[in-house]
Amino acid sequence: MGFMHTKAFRLGFSLLVTVWLALGTLIQPAAALTGEQKLVSEVWRIVNRTYLDETFNHQNWAAVRQKALEKPLQDNQAAYGAIQKMLKSLNDPFTRFLDPEQYRSLQVNTSGELTGVGLQIALNPDTGKLEVVAPIEGSPADKAGIKPRDRILKIEGTSTENLTLDEAATRMRGPIGSLVTLLIERDGEGETEIRVTRDRIALNPVVSELRVSPEGTPIGYIRLTQFNANASMELAHTISSLEKKGAAAYVLDLRNNPGGLLQSGIEIARLWLDSGPIVYTVNRQGIQGSFEAFGPPLTEDPLVLLVNQGTASASEILAGALQDNGRAQLVGETTFGKGLIQSLFELSDGSGLAVTIAKYETPKHRDINKLGIKPDKVVPQEPINREKIGTQADLQYQAAVELLVKDSVVAGKA
Repeated sequence: MGFMHTKAFRLGFSLLVTVWLALGTLIQPAAALTGEQKLVSEVWRIVNRTYLDETFNHQNWAAVRQKALEKPLQDNQAAYGAIQKMLKSLNDPFTRFLDPEQYRSLQVNTSGELTGVGLQIALNPDTGKLEVVAPIEGSPADKAGIKPRDRILKIEGTSTENLTLDEAATRMRGPIGSLVTLLIERDGEGETEIRVTRDRIALNPVVSELRVSPEGTPIGYIRLTQFNANASMELAHTISSLEKKGAAAYVLDLRNNPGGLLQSGIEIARLWLDSGPIVYTVNRQGIQGSFEAFGPPLTEDPLVLLVNQGTASASEILAGALQDNGRAQLVGETTFGKGLIQSLFELSDGSGLAVTIAKYETPKHRDINKLGIKPDKVVPQEPINREKIGTQADLQYQAAVELLVKDSVVAGKA
């Protein structure tokens, strides 16, 4: 009996040892992760915790991490490549990695302030040259006489030929009061060297003007270019000022406005609405956040919104809120269809990560992702130059004015 007991005990003990050894292979600490691997893991963890789709595009997300870490990563560029490959498997263009430069640039855009010369720049698709889209009004570049379509050949003696837009922008930014020398080429004038003193630039996304329709109705025309941190304050100032000047109706132009901050879209909807829901948000737990208007609006005058295929994200939240609450009519083309909300995370090496954490629905619970918002009055239009926006050549703008003038309230006011 004792012998049997001992044998059983030994068997039990050896099983224990085997299990312990087997577990040991599982829980042994992995070889310490390199800095590059840590960055990949950091991204994996953020997505694992916050991403909207808990099936991770119907794949085993843990296996994706393993695959990303199986090869040694030589440097940051290799880590960035592994991260991009990992994110690509989610098949969501809005969940994306931003290297340190892109992340800084995005922060500057949404914060609504930077220190530099105050130029909007672009690469000309035909010539590949760095071109001025427009100087920001009242900025150092504007005061120095730099004009739209000027070509920037050199920044501080460095040719711009092989610079990316981000690199060029970074070189023009710098401490307040410091000088930067730009070599500019202008049609019919050859090359000129211009020295510009950097300053703080407030990025005002609002352009406005009081116009009078052919029938004599005073119309406040407002163009909003993005939803940055300044947008709702600037728009509130603009509406108050146009009200004082006697505006009896409004056209709010959201064409080609790619969006920006969710909060900014909500605050701007509140400027126009007396009450009612603005937007519902749904995350992967299915929790709904709802945002309401609590009035009073800055104006109750009739409003038309101009939208097109470039109207996206926070612009669509605003358009959906005003359309569903019956506050505004929409004119133009069906919007882009981005019904997803991203959160921005800063990573340990100064790069960034945008992750889709929720989707949103309009007040009438429309999910507009990939569908867009259809205007009340569809008016197609070929792309037009910036100078022609809001003129006779702008068919969508003309249609908006027509709608407002027909509106009996405006007719009564005018």
